[in-house]
Amino acid sequence: MIGAADEGATLAAALRRHLTQDHQAVSWEQVRRLCTTGKVSVDEERALDPARRMRAGQRVSLNQAAPRPDRTPEGFRLVFEDAHLVVIDKPSGISSVPFDRKETGTAMDLVRGIWRRKGKRATATPLYIVHRIDKDTSGLLCFAKTRIAERGLHTIFQRHTAARAYLAVAEGDVGAMRIESDIAADRGDGIRGSTRHKDQGQHAVTFVEPLRRLKKATLCRVRLETGRTHQIRVHLSERGHPIVGETVYIRDLLRADRTPLLQGDPRNVPRLMLHAALLGFRHPVTNVALEWNAPPPADFVAVLEALGGSRDDL
Repeated sequence: MIGAADEGATLAAALRRHLTQDHQAVSWEQVRRLCTTGKVSVDEERALDPARRMRAGQRVSLNQAAPRPDRTPEGFRLVFEDAHLVVIDKPSGISSVPFDRKETGTAMDLVRGIWRRKGKRATATPLYIVHRIDKDTSGLLCFAKTRIAERGLHTIFQRHTAARAYLAVAEGDVGAMRIESDIAADRGDGIRGSTRHKDQGQHAVTFVEPLRRLKKATLCRVRLETGRTHQIRVHLSERGHPIVGETVYIRDLLRADRTPLLQGDPRNVPRLMLHAALLGFRHPVTNVALEWNAPPPADFVAVLEALGGSRDDL
């Protein structure tokens, strides 16, 4: 029970005053970890913030067996899993895989977190990377769990036999088109883009279908024949129609003295308006035809509605 001596103290400080280990004071790191891992409750409600200020009369309890809190981001879900595959619906802002060894909170980490909460040995099953979507893109993403599935999926994606469709909101009046180019990591000005030198780029083909005209933008369905890094973003931007929320491939737009749509207020465009809505292929082990659809998340729909569209357009 919090007494007058701990009135106004942080939860971590109050805990540390009352906890000992082998007759010695518990370290600050230990009490903070107790809070952040969900072991501490205040008035029977889990208290995750060690900096929370305490009031006299509050009851603090400690349960070392309490499960870790679910920190799964809103919108993240496991769409499909069997012995060989995992398919997830990834929110915008989550990396598919770690960019470096220190990066945490990636899609791979979130899959293992779900396994851990289900009582599975989270690190015993491998996750093999077979394709990726951008950090700023939401939607369907697949991992392999076995080597045989990894090899099969690599073949599927290399031969472009997987069905992949995206929903995108692009600036301007976008028409139906087939875009074909060779995309290089550096088109000559420091950013990824199309090149006339075929030996310096990767062949890329994108199909664009307009679905709904919006305020100064168009909702499109985009289908990939190939799957190059940032392919949709590069191709639409080079045709004068950068994706709403784009921050990288807008150099041509700025050179034309145009201002990106809704720029200036991050509340208007909280994300890149690109969503991987459909993924399909034959199972790499059983050969059964598989297909998944993922509706766009709430943050995508909110921007769409701000531009005059609605969920019924999707």
